[in-house]
Amino acid sequence: MSLVKKDTICAIATASGTAGISVIRMSGNDSHKIALSRFVKKAKNLTVNDIIPNMMYYGEIVDFDNKTIDDVMLTFFKAPHSYTGEDSVEISCHGSIYIQNKILELLIQTGARLAEAGEYTMRAFINGKMDLTQAEAVADIISSKNEAEHRVAMNQLKGGFSNQLKILRRNILDLTSLMELELDFSEEDVEFADRTKLNNIVDEASAHINKLTDSFRLGNTIKKGIPVAIVGDTNAGKSTILNALLGEERAIVSDIAGTTRDTIEETMNIKGKTFRFIDTAGIRETEDIIERIGIERAFAKISEADIVLGVLDLSKSSSEYFNSARTIISKLNLLEQKLILVFNKIDLNANASCVNLQDLYNELSGVILNNIQDKGATMLDEYKYSITGTDCHDIRNLLKLTFISAKSGTDIDKLKEDIYFNSTDLSVDENDVLVTNLRHYEALLNAGNALDKVKDGLLSGLSTEFVAQDLKDVLYHLGSITGEISSSDVLNNIFGRFCIGK
Repeated sequence: MSLVKKDTICAIATASGTAGISVIRMSGNDSHKIALSRFVKKAKNLTVNDIIPNMMYYGEIVDFDNKTIDDVMLTFFKAPHSYTGEDSVEISCHGSIYIQNKILELLIQTGARLAEAGEYTMRAFINGKMDLTQAEAVADIISSKNEAEHRVAMNQLKGGFSNQLKILRRNILDLTSLMELELDFSEEDVEFADRTKLNNIVDEASAHINKLTDSFRLGNTIKKGIPVAIVGDTNAGKSTILNALLGEERAIVSDIAGTTRDTIEETMNIKGKTFRFIDTAGIRETEDIIERIGIERAFAKISEADIVLGVLDLSKSSSEYFNSARTIISKLNLLEQKLILVFNKIDLNANASCVNLQDLYNELSGVILNNIQDKGATMLDEYKYSITGTDCHDIRNLLKLTFISAKSGTDIDKLKEDIYFNSTDLSVDENDVLVTNLRHYEALLNAGNALDKVKDGLLSGLSTEFVAQDLKDVLYHLGSITGEISSSDVLNNIFGRFCIGK
C-alpha cells in the first residue's frame, strides 16, 4: 500500500451480508463529483456547488441507462472535516447484496477504485486526523468483545495513551536540547544542565515508562480474555467442567486416564468480561512421551493464568485430594494469581458437604506460606486469622473453595460467580491508560533500555555526545509508537489487518 494516494476510493463500510440498510463509503478528491454523477435528487437536481456539508440528501442511484438501482440517502463531508481528512461521501442504501455490489460497480466505472484493507484509516493517519496509536485503537474498538476491552480502546482513541507519550517525549526532548547545546559549545567546556536535575528527570521518565510496560499484562489480559487454567489429576473432571461452563461438548470426556493430551482453549463472557478457559492435561506420573509433553504444557499454562481452577476429585480419599491440592499450589505464585479449589463429583460423595475445612486449612497452610515466602512476601502476619479458636494463617484471600458436580451441572453457576468475583481486581476505570499492543510494549521496553543507558552515562560522567545519542534512541522508540517515526513496511503491516471499508 503506497503511503500517499490522492485517488478516490470506495468500499462497503457495514458488515457483509443482507441487512436492513448498508453504508457505502467513498473518499478522495473526486468523491463528490462521482457520487452526484449517479445520484438523482428528488424534486431538484443537485450539483457540487449546491452541496451543504454534513447534510443528508434523499434521492435515487441510477445506472447508465438511468434505471433506478435504489432509493438512497447521501451525506457529503468536506475536507478536512471528515474521517479521512478528504472530501468524502456516505451512501446509505438498502442492505441487498445485489444493490450494494451494483452501486460499488457504478462508482468504480465512474472513476473510483475499491479501497484496500485499512485504507480509510491509513488516510486519516497520513492527513493528521489521528496518530498511529489512535488508528490502531480503531481496529481494537471494532474487534472489542466486552465492556473493559471497549473502554480501553476508546480511551486510546481519545488520545489517553498518546498524551502520556507526548509528556514523555517533551521531557526527553528538553534533555536532548540541553545536551545538543552543550555539544555546540564543547570547546568552551560549558555545562548547561545540572547533572542532578538531569538524573531526576531521567528517573521520572523511567518510572513513567515502567508504569506503562507493567500495564501490558493487564492490558493484554483484557484484550485476549482473562486466562483461567483448569488443572488437576487425570479423571478429576477438568474437561467436563470446561464443557459445563461453556454449555457445549467442547472437550472429549472419557473414563480413560490421559484423554486430554494437549491444552484446549475457549472463551466465554461472564457479566461483560471475557474469560479464556484453558483445559490442561491431567497431572500424573507417566511414561507416555506425548502425555508427558501435555503435562509440561499444563504447567506452562498454569504460570500464564491469572485464575487457576484446581480441580479435586471428591470420589477419592481426603489424603489423595490434599496431595493434589499441594501439587497445584506448588506451581503457582499466590501473590499474583488467584486459586479456586473446585471440589468436583459431589454427586458421588454424599458427605461432600462435610469435608473438614479445619483439616483442609491445616494441611494446606504450610505449602501456601512457603509459596508466598518464596515469591517475596514478608508481612506474613497479615495473613493470620482464627479458625474455631485456633491461630492459623489466613488463606481466605489466597484460596477459594467451591463444591460442584460438573456432570450434573450442580452449582456451575456458583462457580461462574466465583470466577467473576476473583477477577474484580482485573477491572479498569474509564481513564486508565493500559498498553494492549505488543508493538507498543516492545517499543517501550526498547525506550526504557535506552533510558537506562542515559542514566548510566550521566552517573559515570560519559561524554555528552554519547549520552545525547542514547537520548535520541529513546525519542526514536517513543516516536515509533505514535507514528512520528515510521516506515511503509510497518504501516502496511498495521493497516493491512483492518477490514476493507475502515
